[in-house]
Amino acid sequence: MTTDIRPVGDDDFFGWLPLFEGYCRFYGHDLDDAKALIVWNWIRDEQHPLDALVAVDDEGTPVGLAHFRPEPDTLTATTGLHLDDLWVAPDHRATGVGRALIESVHARAGQLGGGVSWITAEDNEQAQRLYDALARRTSWVTYEMDA
Repeated sequence: MTTDIRPVGDDDFFGWLPLFEGYCRFYGHDLDDAKALIVWNWIRDEQHPLDALVAVDDEGTPVGLAHFRPEPDTLTATTGLHLDDLWVAPDHRATGVGRALIESVHARAGQLGGGVSWITAEDNEQAQRLYDALARRTSWVTYEMDA
């Protein structure tokens, strides 16, 4: 089985949707139609910073997604990418799909002159095994303020 990584296209909505729903469910968020359409429109809007890649199987079915956006780094005066969301369908995990998605985002960041950063849940140990193999774990502490 081979997997190709490519930008999300207009015809990918119904393949992307169950992947994004799985991602939302994993992190304890409900995905309704309105939220799905907002995020999809962000991805498809060339004026919005959010971008996306999908991993597709031999039949062209999306089996993984990566959502990312430009992130200026004032300390290095470069622009890299922030990987917001990474999700691989459960039956395609441990096959290299997640790695290929991250490496593709990293290649795009290199074109901008920067790197890639992301966060994950502390208990997401399966993903962290991959992340530890690809990137440097930082000591930064994340804070959030609700709207």
